[in-house]
Amino acid sequence: MVWRIAILRLNKFLAQAGVASRREADRLIQDGRVKINGRVVTELGVKIDEFRDRIEVDHHPVKLPSEQIYLLLNKPAGYIVTLDDPQGRKTVMDLLPRLPVRVFPVGRLDAETEGLLLFTNDGELAHRLIHPRYEIKKLYEVRVKGFVEDKDLDRLQKGVFIDGRKSAPARARIIYRNREKSLISLEIHEGRKHEVRKMLSALGFEVKKLRRVSFAGITVKGLRRGFWRRLKPEEVARLRKMTGLAD
Repeated sequence: MVWRIAILRLNKFLAQAGVASRREADRLIQDGRVKINGRVVTELGVKIDEFRDRIEVDHHPVKLPSEQIYLLLNKPAGYIVTLDDPQGRKTVMDLLPRLPVRVFPVGRLDAETEGLLLFTNDGELAHRLIHPRYEIKKLYEVRVKGFVEDKDLDRLQKGVFIDGRKSAPARARIIYRNREKSLISLEIHEGRKHEVRKMLSALGFEVKKLRRVSFAGITVKGLRRGFWRRLKPEEVARLRKMTGLAD
């Protein structure tokens, strides 16, 4: 049996429950949206007993998950990254097993992008993994139409302007190329929407296929498309260390 510390700061409790990051939780508290045992609290640094105190955010009760789950999915193309879809389209949740607790995706992949996607109910870790501050590295394989020249790689590595702002320096290399198509490896640490596609578009290339092969050093090697696995304890420990959550 794993014992948990019952007394902890309110913002940490909200982060671990998946409500918000600690900083965002502080804003919720200051805005008067959090109650302890029916009373609104606005003071930061308050501590609570997770087993005795009743916590609410916007009048909804909040509890810590009884079990923390960490999954890796090798996402196929054609699935949208959302918990459910009113239009009835296929979602990544259709590929996961029935679980005793609800998990949510860490970040996003667009519908046609394949590859590594993490899921967890560990709210604080999830928030940190996608926060720019921690510069979590993501590795993609990108197939584009046309011949990618060395000068194009140089521009990717220095950063290109997308949506009026320069992208952070990336690591790029050629896997193969010919007149008709090129396959490149691209490592970034930002998390801007459709960033990889926009970076290549800024250089005049049309992305034909995009696959994320690694996230924070964890890979999809050996895992078939559409299949999932639990993260190994050492992988979880590495993620927590990278985000400053190591015990």
